[in-house]
Amino acid sequence: MLKEFKEFAMKGNLVDIAVGFVMGAAFKEVVTAFTGGIVSPLIGLIFKADFKDLKYVITEGVANAEGVIEGEVAVMWGAFLTYVIDFIIVAFVMFMIVKGVNAMKKKEEPAPAAPAGPTQEELLAEIRDLLKK
Repeated sequence: MLKEFKEFAMKGNLVDIAVGFVMGAAFKEVVTAFTGGIVSPLIGLIFKADFKDLKYVITEGVANAEGVIEGEVAVMWGAFLTYVIDFIIVAFVMFMIVKGVNAMKKKEEPAPAAPAGPTQEELLAEIRDLLKK
């Protein structure tokens, strides 16, 4: 069983998927840093606040002794939009990578057409003529 698992784990496709997964996770971190460090502050200039902290408060909370607000109910739309921007950037880059890989693949030549032979009627006529002899 261990030998079968080793053969399965070392197949080329599985290793490629693992490498792609690790690279994708690292790329997501880069995109998150880009969005959080560059995009969010620029958008935050418009709203005069940190973009990730923008929220719509439904119910006000009460600050406790440590200054932490308890009981607040809010829609965190700034964080949601930040994650949507992250997703769009990652999805676009992955689309471009797949498109590039597909363009680099060697285009398969179409299979040669089957040689044109006699039609069924021609074969039947030939058989008929042979039977007449």
